[in-house]
Amino acid sequence: MQKDPATPAPASPYDIVKHVMRDRMGSLTLAERQVANALFQDYPVAGLQSITELAKSAQVSTPTVVRLARKLGYDGFTGLQEALRREISEQIKKPISKLAGADAGTSDSHSLFRFAETAVANMHNTLARLETGSFDTVAALLADPDRPVFVEGGRITRSNADYLFNHLQIIRPHVTSLGRAPSVWPQYLLDMDDRSVLILFDIRRYESDLLKLARLGKERGCTLILFTDQWNSPIAAIADHVFSVMVEAPSSWDSTIALMLVLETMIAEVQIRLKDLSRDRIETLEGMFTETRLFRDFN
Repeated sequence: MQKDPATPAPASPYDIVKHVMRDRMGSLTLAERQVANALFQDYPVAGLQSITELAKSAQVSTPTVVRLARKLGYDGFTGLQEALRREISEQIKKPISKLAGADAGTSDSHSLFRFAETAVANMHNTLARLETGSFDTVAALLADPDRPVFVEGGRITRSNADYLFNHLQIIRPHVTSLGRAPSVWPQYLLDMDDRSVLILFDIRRYESDLLKLARLGKERGCTLILFTDQWNSPIAAIADHVFSVMVEAPSSWDSTIALMLVLETMIAEVQIRLKDLSRDRIETLEGMFTETRLFRDFN
């Protein structure tokens, strides 16, 4: 028997509810969109209240809330709430509990292949949800040498921030790494204005210092770009552009392989857009290396 094409596909346990809503928004009625918008406005807390309270806040009937949940692929409102609770649990999961979950795996394959399978799936799912228009807009911002760029990451993502900084500062001028100590950030904030681009990296467990930096940067008029995980850092609420990447891995730590894919592609795109400037800067840099003999060929 052929499946009715109008029947929504069941939501995967790995899906993020807000991503499912965004993907299926075009199939929702006006009343169902009101429920979705109510969920977006206070996500995920709005979905944890009673069905009556959610319906009241969205100004719809309770059956409308149930229809939305089923259109999203969940088994009614209860299934939707279970998915939201699972998301919250994943967000606050500590490294030691993640390791226990990884150890519980039953696969017979080598850990190298299990990790690789997860990394490939993360990249695929990240690309499937990445907005190419936003990617192009950010690439254009970073390819404008008249726009100062400031970069900072968190405890885990600082290496990703450093990677982006190291490449951008070769490709173009006016790129600054804010440094490790929040106590010096105000000195850099002094130089930020509405021409500036502030790039932050923040994955679970989200860092309050970065959120404060984001708010101060927005007050200075910066364009705020955030690289975060699939659950989204609180910074996402005020960011101009958000890149949500998949980070789950069979490890105590989240994987940033999908994040690096987006970063390296962004760097390559910026270099293409700044072809002449980038070539001149690299040639000058190589000349400096030769003159100072910082790097020697021992062959």
